Amino acid sequence: MTSLLPPPTPSLPGTPVHSIQSIRRKSAGHQGPLTKILVANRGEIAVRVFRTAHELAMHTVAIYSYEDRMSAHRHKADEAYQVGKGLTPVAAYLSQDDIINIALEHGVDMIHPGYGFLSENAEFARKVEEAGLAFIGPSPEVIDSLGDKTKARSVAMRAGVPVVPGTPGAVESYTDAAGFVEEYGFPVIIKAAMGGGGRGMRVVREQAEFKDSFERCVSEAKSAFGDGTVFIERFLERPRHIEVQLLADGEGNTIHLFERDCSVQRRHQKVVEVAPALHLPEETRQGILQDAIKLAKSVGYRNAGTAEFLVDQMGRYYFIEINPRIQVEHTITEEITGIDIVSAQIQIAAGATLTQLGLTQEAITKRGHAIQCRVTTEDAAANFQPDTGKIEVYRSAGGNGVRLDASSGFAGAQITPHYDSLLVKVSVTGTTYEVARRKMLRALVEFRIRGVKTNIPFLFRLLTHDVFIGGKTWTTFIDDTPDLFKLVQTQNRAQKLLAYLGDLAVNGSSIKGQTGEPGLREEIVIPTLRNHENPDGPPLDTSEPCAAGWRSIIVNEGPDAFAKAVRDYPGCLIMDTTWRDAHQSLLATRLRTIDMVNIAKETSYALANAYSIECWGGATFDVAMRFLYEDPWERLRTLRKLVPNVPFQALVRGANAVGYTSYPDNAIYDFSKKAVQNGLDIFRVFDSLNYIENMKLGIDAAKKAGGVVEAVVCYSGDVASPKETKYTLQYYLDFVGQLVAEGIHVLGVKDMAGLLKPAAATLLIGAIRKKYPHLPIHVHSHDTAGIAVSSMLAAAAAGADVVDVAIDSMSGVTSQPSMGAVVSALEQTGLGTGIRYEDIQALNLYWSQVRMLYSCFEANVRASDSSVFDHEMPGGQYTNLMFQAAQLGLGTQWSVIKQKYIEANELCGNIVKVTPSSKVVGDFAQWMTSNSLSKEQVLAQAENLDFPSSVVEFFQGYLGQPHGGFPEPLRTHIIRDKPRIEGRPGESMAPLDFRKIKADLRAKFGKHITDSDVTSYAMYPKVFEEYQGFVQKYGDLSIVPTRYFLGRPDIGEEMHISIEKGKTLIIRLMAVSTVDETKGVRDVWFEVNGEIRAVSVEDKSAAIETVTREKATSDPGSIGAPMSGVVVEVRVKEGQEVKKGDVLCVQSAMKMESAVSAPVSGHVKRVVVHEGDSLSQGDLVVEIVH
Repeated sequence: MTSLLPPPTPSLPGTPVHSIQSIRRKSAGHQGPLTKILVANRGEIAVRVFRTAHELAMHTVAIYSYEDRMSAHRHKADEAYQVGKGLTPVAAYLSQDDIINIALEHGVDMIHPGYGFLSENAEFARKVEEAGLAFIGPSPEVIDSLGDKTKARSVAMRAGVPVVPGTPGAVESYTDAAGFVEEYGFPVIIKAAMGGGGRGMRVVREQAEFKDSFERCVSEAKSAFGDGTVFIERFLERPRHIEVQLLADGEGNTIHLFERDCSVQRRHQKVVEVAPALHLPEETRQGILQDAIKLAKSVGYRNAGTAEFLVDQMGRYYFIEINPRIQVEHTITEEITGIDIVSAQIQIAAGATLTQLGLTQEAITKRGHAIQCRVTTEDAAANFQPDTGKIEVYRSAGGNGVRLDASSGFAGAQITPHYDSLLVKVSVTGTTYEVARRKMLRALVEFRIRGVKTNIPFLFRLLTHDVFIGGKTWTTFIDDTPDLFKLVQTQNRAQKLLAYLGDLAVNGSSIKGQTGEPGLREEIVIPTLRNHENPDGPPLDTSEPCAAGWRSIIVNEGPDAFAKAVRDYPGCLIMDTTWRDAHQSLLATRLRTIDMVNIAKETSYALANAYSIECWGGATFDVAMRFLYEDPWERLRTLRKLVPNVPFQALVRGANAVGYTSYPDNAIYDFSKKAVQNGLDIFRVFDSLNYIENMKLGIDAAKKAGGVVEAVVCYSGDVASPKETKYTLQYYLDFVGQLVAEGIHVLGVKDMAGLLKPAAATLLIGAIRKKYPHLPIHVHSHDTAGIAVSSMLAAAAAGADVVDVAIDSMSGVTSQPSMGAVVSALEQTGLGTGIRYEDIQALNLYWSQVRMLYSCFEANVRASDSSVFDHEMPGGQYTNLMFQAAQLGLGTQWSVIKQKYIEANELCGNIVKVTPSSKVVGDFAQWMTSNSLSKEQVLAQAENLDFPSSVVEFFQGYLGQPHGGFPEPLRTHIIRDKPRIEGRPGESMAPLDFRKIKADLRAKFGKHITDSDVTSYAMYPKVFEEYQGFVQKYGDLSIVPTRYFLGRPDIGEEMHISIEKGKTLIIRLMAVSTVDETKGVRDVWFEVNGEIRAVSVEDKSAAIETVTREKATSDPGSIGAPMSGVVVEVRVKEGQEVKKGDVLCVQSAMKMESAVSAPVSGHVKRVVVHEGDSLSQGDLVVEIVH
């Protein structure tokens, strides 16, 4: 485009350049009288005009509302002044006299209205010209004749241009349209006469909707444009929306810059535009172009404008309006023609002709194809609900053929509900439509916008839909294509991770049970294993896991063959408990998956001849979700891939699976089936009371799932003591007989407290072996008293096939005996394990570092404690109970608690104690300690005491029936009128509906919910929901190294966190702000891969009173805000009777109004909102008694 401006005059040598303005004038050679321009608008269009004005060496002035004081357009201008002080956010930009006064006061020559607001207001254009200023747009008279759509229709009909049938003029009320509706029928479309951008426009398909839609259109039009006039047209089904870009000068010369296809719309607002239009018959194209020029000339049009048409399925076109202003989508016309439309606007307003600008019709040519996408802060998954908030991350696209027009596109920008939701316009060009489409996809992929939701996931679906690929869209394509809403959501991993690290930096670790910081802040060294086939060569290659091991028998031959092979093994095998019971006993079950993963491949080689690795079940299942925020199923799957050769074992609580309560039978079968599918091999099935009926269900479920069934007899008392009268050798032999009758594969003897002394081990295991010579026996104990190594050796000598051990640095005291000690000792007895001592020591090097890392979870257990023979407290409970006591303020009374544990056990009837029965005794003991109650006092006052719920449920029978029954009359005094459960508790429970659970969970948390998740929910509903909420907030943290997961980061500390293969985040904590006393938050600044990002974190130590709105409940009469926005109208009062469907209030968000209707009939109990209130989605609006 030719410029009117003369070429620049060279400066004299040495002449200084004093300012940006002089640089602009020098480069552009601007000598004309019009040098200062004000843009009466905001956002990206204001920035767009400023840029061209600066290229023309003009001085620029911005106006801004109070709410826009931080917006980008304010500081993109040379000067900026607040407009409309005291007015609402929209009204400020409609304040005509204030805008003109600012222009006059500051020496402005020209005013550009942008689009929206006052751009089509003839009165404003007239006032501008009367003030002696140049209005960049058509004359007031033309705006008056075309800006009003009803008048524009009349102009078109006089000019012989076809129009859609509609009312002859404005419609004052919905009753005035009755004749038109009667003649043409539904559907019709109501349009604001002064409208644009889809506001004040609604399609009505039936009479029942007509009145409310009419009123909403009037209200929206008045709010958005200051004029509530509307008219009505027949609504065409599936038309295309084609518009023509026009330019006209003051001498009557008019040209077109070809057409754009704007058919992809939502709520009549354009979403994606294409230039030129595809598949448009050439005859139709030429007719539209010529009629557009004809219309412009007929009214003496001046400056830029857009003639808009609808094209029906037959290729017939109808004029709908001329927009006498610049359009949002003008950018793609600029891209295919190379013409700066805004520059032409300004120069035409300054008096230039099209000829002077070199803009003749024959000189205008097309080059390639262009597409524009409007990226908005809307959530397509929630019916395009506008989102508000602070942009935390903003990374934009770029590169060849990509153009961005934005204003609020920067980190830190605050998106408010007051204005349009447009964030950035992305325009791309390509030699063909397909090249442009692919380029747009690439550009959208490059965007990273965090803090607010955007429509980018929706744009991905749209751009990859077959209809769009074929270029054959229509105006209701989005509404007619629900498949577009199957969205792929962005993961937002980095920002969620920063939110967690920021919380760590401000508040420290929130992981329950942690005391202080991790004991190791360096990266753990992974040991190497010696290659025994080439001892003098390089270390063993463990890049791939070992394939040889006992699991191959289970996989290829089945559980029975596996059991036989174990029994036939000449030595004694081991099970390593390091990955479950050892850390449960020593570190409060807090060991994370990543720290097993890091040593997994090496373990597959070092323990290739192990009977099994205990890595799952028991307390690890719920703790993974509850405290570590990990998926227990993903742990099992991940470890299985890395250790494919060694059988995996899980501790399963009989009829309770991995839970602490009773479940319907189908939940147990479902759990067992999923466990095998995800990689489990051996089910160590036990019951906390040795109750055979509970055991039968667990055994059957494991067997039908295809697992190895290792049924357990839980050991209590002292079988070798002549004083033992309850848990005698005969008791155990009888119970083992019952288990064998169920067809088990392996027998487990579980000594959970470490009570099994060497002589007792010899007696018990010897007796079982004698009676069942072909039954594999697996013995488990704890080293609380310090005798477990001796007991395991005695058990092996007596005929045990497998004994439990833990890696040395994770063994001893409440854990299992030392692997190195047991393996070395067995080697000298002829019962070798097939595990190399030096490989154990290599693994031990790793686990000694891990133990140091997790020292913040260590209980204060420094030495053996033989008092376990008195209190019989399980090893895992011993350490956990110490922690719980400290949390309850009973830490100084540990010796008292141990004594009360003895008394509580006696009160329960001297039961077998293993989770959950041990928890009952532990709760009982702490309750007695905190209330200073003796055993005698409990017996005397039982009828009047409030016992812990676990104790009450135990006496009711919810855990099953203990050996010897419940003590009476204590049971009756404790449970009183509560029901007594006789028999297996879950037997009469109704089966779970897994399909319904899955559907409900997906509705609540998203489509990522799997069948395994359903099982997790079935076991622990509340824990699972809290876990999902945590993951939604912070993302998957299982990939974060433990030293970063638990430790408060230091300023300047650099963290390397791999989020997936080949993608590593390098994060450095830069600064933590002081607390904001008004909000109780701190800003935490990070550097992420070289970019600065910030997160706001609540300081939990700040004493800030925060005002929160009441949320709606699930009751149908509790009506919540359907979206975030501002209340513009309240229609009901307290006590008023309402019917279902009555409008209660009207909300506005991004200038879109939405009625909140009553879902039920009744009378209004409470109205908790007022006009002007800002609401978040779900905030309570009205309560109805129904």
